[in-house]
Amino acid sequence: MMNIQNLMKQAQMMQKKMQEEQAKLAEEEVEGISGGGLVKITLNGKFDMTKLNIDKSLLNPDENDILEDLILAAYNDAKNKVDAKMSESVSALTGGLNLGGMKLPF
Repeated sequence: MMNIQNLMKQAQMMQKKMQEEQAKLAEEEVEGISGGGLVKITLNGKFDMTKLNIDKSLLNPDENDILEDLILAAYNDAKNKVDAKMSESVSALTGGLNLGGMKLPF
């Protein structure tokens, strides 16, 4: 039978590892792309947009709706990639143990 002190020590170690992983993920960047590369958005692990690149061919006032849709699609693409990295990270730390849908950051 596992002693409660060992269990607490393991929980503290896991918490420390998760905090380190959060900090590491916050610094990583992913790129979301839409319109065949005409719109590119870069997000960090905190979902902050750090870069936005719009091809000049899209800068037509008559096609504003298309540009808005492409920006949203690129953002969502990047967000999904950040979510996937977070899920992979949590899974690696917990050895695949399902923690009831917990996500980083808490």
